[in-house]
Amino acid sequence: MKKTVLRFGIYGAITICLLFILSMTLGGELDYTTQEIIGYASMVVSLGFVYLGIKHFRDKENNGVVRFGQALLIGVLISLLASLAFGVLDLIYIKYVNPDFTAEYYSRTIADLEASLPTAEFEEKRAELESQKALFMNPWFSFLLMSVTVFVIGFIISLISALVLQRKN
Repeated sequence: MKKTVLRFGIYGAITICLLFILSMTLGGELDYTTQEIIGYASMVVSLGFVYLGIKHFRDKENNGVVRFGQALLIGVLISLLASLAFGVLDLIYIKYVNPDFTAEYYSRTIADLEASLPTAEFEEKRAELESQKALFMNPWFSFLLMSVTVFVIGFIISLISALVLQRKN
């Protein structure tokens, strides 16, 4: 099981990192909403290795049998590896590659809100964002947020995969 988790976790980690780099390289001029959609799609694609890892373990290493709990554990551990890799990559990106990213993102969010909300509602939302600004500007918070986001998606995929792939004697 350990070998399967490492192998497919590394595949997922490499895939999510390559897709992140590819989207930043080719899609850097896209608006933030489109980049966000591409980011979530990249997460789901890379977490496809959860399903493949559980299936591999069941079919190749465990004589066609895998219990729900065992499958879920494999999926969660694969997700954990991919989520940590993505968190580290995001930390590197925000801290070293594009240190102005969070400030740019904040400014763009404020501009979008100002254009779409009535003045009173905008001022209320702006004050709320201003109170959270320092937290979101912290690269370590971004690492945590991105890692948890990928992990939660991975957990959902693990749960579904474990339900679909479980097989008893």
